[in-house]
Amino acid sequence: MKRSIKHILCVSLLSLSAFSQSKIDSFLKSSDTLNIPRRNAVYITEASLATISLIGLNQLWYKDYPQSNFHTINDNDEWLQMDKLGHMFSSYQIGRIGANMLEWSGESEKNQLIYGSTLGFAFLTAVEVFDGFSEEWGFSWGDMIANASGTGLYVGQELLWKEQRITLKYSFHQTDFAQQRPDKLGNGFLEELLKDYNGQTYWLSVNVHSFFKESTIPKWLNVAFGYGGEGMLKGKSESVNNIIIIPESRRQYYLSLDVDLTKIKTNSHVLKSVFDVLNVIKVPFPALQLDGKNGLKAHFIYF
Repeated sequence: MKRSIKHILCVSLLSLSAFSQSKIDSFLKSSDTLNIPRRNAVYITEASLATISLIGLNQLWYKDYPQSNFHTINDNDEWLQMDKLGHMFSSYQIGRIGANMLEWSGESEKNQLIYGSTLGFAFLTAVEVFDGFSEEWGFSWGDMIANASGTGLYVGQELLWKEQRITLKYSFHQTDFAQQRPDKLGNGFLEELLKDYNGQTYWLSVNVHSFFKESTIPKWLNVAFGYGGEGMLKGKSESVNNIIIIPESRRQYYLSLDVDLTKIKTNSHVLKSVFDVLNVIKVPFPALQLDGKNGLKAHFIYF
C-alpha cells in the first residue's frame, strides 16, 4: 500500500512538472501573429524598467557628485577606448533584447527595429545627458558615436541579412591592477567586472556558416576577433605631487573560436531563451594574443 501511494505521488509530481514545463515553454514561444496583451506588456515593462533604472542611477550615483550646467567633454583618448567599446556593446545587446522581446509579442519586423533595437541607444543617451549635468563628467560625443555604432551594427545586419551574423560579445578575467587602484578599477569581482578595463575583452564573433550556407561547417561555430588592453591604472595623464604620471598601457588583439549558442538546435523554448541570454558572453577557447610588448602569445584557454 505504501509503495502504491509513493508510486502515485511520484507520477503525480512528474505529471505536474511536465505540465508546468509545457506551459512555460508555450509562454516563451514567439507569437506568429500580433499578440496585443504581450506587446503592451513588453512596452510597459521596458518603459518601467528604463524609468526605474534612471531614477535609481540618479539617486545612487549622480546624487553623490556636484551638479553643473550642461557641458561636454572629449574623453576619446582615455582607457585605450575600452570604455567606448563598452558603450557599443551595451547599446547592441540592449537593442537586441528589445527587438527579441517585440518579436516574442508578434510585433512587425519594422516596429522591432524602430522601437526595440533602438532601446539601448535611447537609454544610454539619457545616461549621457545625466553625465552632461554632472561636474565630475560631461556629455561625450565619443560615447554617443559608440552608442549609435552598437545600434547600427544590429539594425544594419537585420536590414541586410535578416539575421545577426556578427555578434558583439564580452569576456572577463580578474587582474592585479584592480588591487592597485580599487577606487577606480573596482573592489571585488562584481565591481571589477564593470570597472577594470584590464580584464575586459570585447569580441566581434562571426558566424562562419551564415556566410557559407551550402558548406558543412557547423552552424554554431564562430570565429572571434577580440580587443583588450593592459596596464591601465588611470584613464589619462595625472598629476601626483606635481609629478605627471603617464599611463603605461598597451593594446591587445586576439583571435579565437566561439560558439553561437542561438544556433544550437533545440525544440525547447526554455533552452532557446537561456541560450539567447548567455550568448552575450564569449565562450572560453584557446586564443592567440598580439601586443606591442609580448609579441605573439598563445593561451590554452582564454577568458
